[in-house]
Order: sequence, then structure tokens, then C-alpha cells
Amino acid sequence: MKVLIAEYTASRDPTLAPEGKAMVSVLQESFERLGHTVVLPESGDFHAEIARPEPQVDYRLVIAPDEMLSKFTHTLELATHNIGSDSTSIAVCANKRLTGKILSGIGIAVPQEVGADYTGKRVIKPVKGAGSVGVRIAKEGEVPGDGEMAVEYLGGEHYSVSIVGSRVGGEACGYYSGLPPVFLTINRQYSSAAAYGVSDYRGGETPVHPEREEEIIDVAKKTIERLGCQGYVGIDLVVGEKIWVVDVNPRPTMSIIGVVGVIDEEIADVLLKATVGLPPEGVHYNGKKAVFDEVGGVTFS
Repeated sequence: MKVLIAEYTASRDPTLAPEGKAMVSVLQESFERLGHTVVLPESGDFHAEIARPEPQVDYRLVIAPDEMLSKFTHTLELATHNIGSDSTSIAVCANKRLTGKILSGIGIAVPQEVGADYTGKRVIKPVKGAGSVGVRIAKEGEVPGDGEMAVEYLGGEHYSVSIVGSRVGGEACGYYSGLPPVFLTINRQYSSAAAYGVSDYRGGETPVHPEREEEIIDVAKKTIERLGCQGYVGIDLVVGEKIWVVDVNPRPTMSIIGVVGVIDEEIADVLLKATVGLPPEGVHYNGKKAVFDEVGGVTFS
């Protein structure tokens, strides 16, 4: 079987290329260990590459920055079976304001949007954007710019959850089985935000087992089921007085380079089974711990 893995930044964004190449590498190796052939896009126009009809390619996955991912995924859905989230869910997740409204509607805690007169510490971030890009602690009286929003600063530990959603809709809705998502790992995030500075993401470690582990897993599962996410999803959380969901990434994230080395299952097998509505009940840890950085380096112990 042939699988196309199209990652936008690997050859088109020098700043994020190391991260993109690292994610592609671990995915490609996993599919190849299962005996599949992985096809990568050529260096031409990215949109044209993922749209090119290739009957021999059975499945495709696209990874790209949030503001581009929905468009690219819609194109991919017209060409073949998509093993990631569908374009509609991606578009919703890309809008932090809309995502927050949807999740708060089912009782999931999210950062509250506040005005410049808010007396506490505030964070300004893009309404649409990936990771920590553009995220900063607001100066006194600072107002968000175009396409930005201000939310309350949350004190607590920073984690992410890696999880795989089963087929719930999209071009392959005939595969819908109603089976729950597959929890993979909770990951500690190494990040900081100096006063009046930008958010600084420096990688993380996995797996970790916080005191409120079961609650965190439950919140993550409810989050992707409510948003209709499929395939590999990374959910960023702050755990303190509450468990706040601060971002939902409906695509492989940097955590995957650590996750693949700490579970017995092949991540490619989990993704392929989930995309036809038959995900495994769970995964098994092999006793290793992974520490990964923001540019694709990873060590196991």
C-alpha cells in the first residue's frame, strides 16, 4: 500500500523545517516498518502536489500550519482517503475563539477572553495561529491588534495530550463505528513566558503521569469528540485550579517524535485502523521516557 505524507514546512519554511522533517521521518519509518511505501511531495507547488491524482496512493495525510491546513486538507479529501481530521473540523480548531466557545458550552474550561481593563495578567495571542507564535504577556493597557485576542493568564503546569480520533465523518463516513478515541500519552511541555515577553516553547518529555491524569485524559477525549477531530491530535492544556484547554491541534505535533519511541504499537498501525473506524482499545508503554526539543532532537532513557 502507498501512503502520501505531505508536510508543508519541511521544504517551504526554513524556520519550522527541522520540526517538520522530524515528524515526517518518524511517520515514514513507522509506515515502512509495516511494509507500506511512503510517497513524499516533490519540490513544486505544494497545493498542486497534494491535488495530483495518483490512483496507486491509497491514503494521504497533510501537515501544515493552522492557517493553511484546512484548505490543503479539503483539496486532499477530493483526491483520496484522508487519515487526518476533516477540513471542517480543522477550520474550527484553527479559530481559538470559536473553539473556546464550543468547548465551554459542554463544561470544558478554556481561557476567558478579557478586555484591557482586566486587572489581572493577560495574554495576547492570534485568534488563528500555530503553537506559541505571536503569543505574549500583555503590557499594561495593551490592546490586541488585528486578528488577535486577549485572554486571562493561567497559572499552572503546561501539558499536552497526544490522542488519535476514530473515523467520525468526512469523505469516509461509511467507516464510522462510534468507537472512542485512542489515548496515547500525556506530555510535559517545556515553556516559559517572561514578563512582557513572548511564549517560549522548548520541547517536552513523555510519557508523564500527573496527579490528575484520569481527569486530563477525560477532558482530552471529550474535546476531540466534541470538535469532531480524527487522526492524530495534540491538545495543549494548563493544569492548575482547573484543567484548561488552551489549544487544539488537529494534526501530528512535535510530541509524536517522542510518542513513537515509548509505545509498543506502531503509530502508523494506530492511524490506519482509526481511519477506518476500528481503532485499538489503547496502547502499551515500553518503559522508556523520551525528552524532545523544539527542532526535532530526541533522547530516550
